[in-house]
Amino acid sequence: MIFLDAAATTPVRREVLEAMWPYLSGEFGNPSSHHTLGEAAATALAEARSGVAKVFNCRSGEVTFNSGGTESDNLAVKGIALARQAADPALNRVVISAVEHPAVEESARYLERVHGFAVDIVPVDGDGLVTVDALRRVLRPETALVSIMYANNEIGTVQPIAELAAVAHAQGVPFHTDAVQAAGWCPLDVKVLGVDAMSISAHKLGAPKGSGAVFLKGRLRVEPLIHGGGQERGKRSGTENVAGAVALSTALALAHAEQPAQAQRVAQLRDRFIDRVLDTVPDALLTGHRSQRLPSVASFCFPGTSGESVLLELERLGVVCSSGSACAAGSDAPSPVLVALGIAPETAQTAVRFSFTSTISDTDLEAAAVAVKTAVGRVRSLAAPQAG
Repeated sequence: MIFLDAAATTPVRREVLEAMWPYLSGEFGNPSSHHTLGEAAATALAEARSGVAKVFNCRSGEVTFNSGGTESDNLAVKGIALARQAADPALNRVVISAVEHPAVEESARYLERVHGFAVDIVPVDGDGLVTVDALRRVLRPETALVSIMYANNEIGTVQPIAELAAVAHAQGVPFHTDAVQAAGWCPLDVKVLGVDAMSISAHKLGAPKGSGAVFLKGRLRVEPLIHGGGQERGKRSGTENVAGAVALSTALALAHAEQPAQAQRVAQLRDRFIDRVLDTVPDALLTGHRSQRLPSVASFCFPGTSGESVLLELERLGVVCSSGSACAAGSDAPSPVLVALGIAPETAQTAVRFSFTSTISDTDLEAAAVAVKTAVGRVRSLAAPQAG
């Protein structure tokens, strides 16, 4: 099997399993307990928080652990917007891009539906990029928050986050970015990026599912979503997942150390794979920006096919990939991300996404490109009208 669905999830790294194992076995204490086991857990949690903060280039107290990217996005979008509205009722608008993950979009829609916010959508160009001018046009004095993802999970386009954050800050508006897909492939220094909040998820980095973290700038007021014992400095109550936090911190540190070399290597393999597909599959359409994209994502539309049919053929040929976001599985509607790029709905439904781990080889991608040509050809031949 050639696994090309790393944007959905990644295998757990051995180093991560070894780091977290003690906190699933002998060191099982509750970090809020005032005894030896609890203190050992609290120490591990503090060290994990410090590890994430080191990669983010922020203070440890600015890192909040939680259950994953979705919760991180919810806390940032809802928590910041609600806190700002509470301080100033006139701040009743949020800005998101047209290509956000559902965790951000649905959080914004919740604010609209339940709390009376207006949601302003920043359009993207045909490559999926948000421009500085496009963002500037939608900002208003009533804007409470801007949330624009760092790298898109379907097409891989990487946004100019530092430039966009500067535009928001010029209007006095805090800026959040969903960096779930960018983590491990792009720099995460929050000072360089200029963001006030940033979300990541463990299972995109080689750690188990169910753990995530969000950077929340120190002086930023945030309304918690989960209330209780006041863990995570009151921002996220509930007994912390110590093993999950250790796993996330370990995986993030490994990915951060490897990122410069691996990003360059995988980007070169990605480009060769893209060229092979475009050269051998008639009418194949690359989606997203040709170069300003994640090293790990190549996505196409194959007109004259069904994306799901191509996926089935590819799996028969030993290639595992996806038709887009795993979070939209089961939906028959065309991808809103692709439609936002100006792609016709019927073409958007032919989309297939290939996403790579850092260990992918050129041999595997060459074999995958051959399989793509075969799979698309088979699906098109079955869809073609039969003579007689």
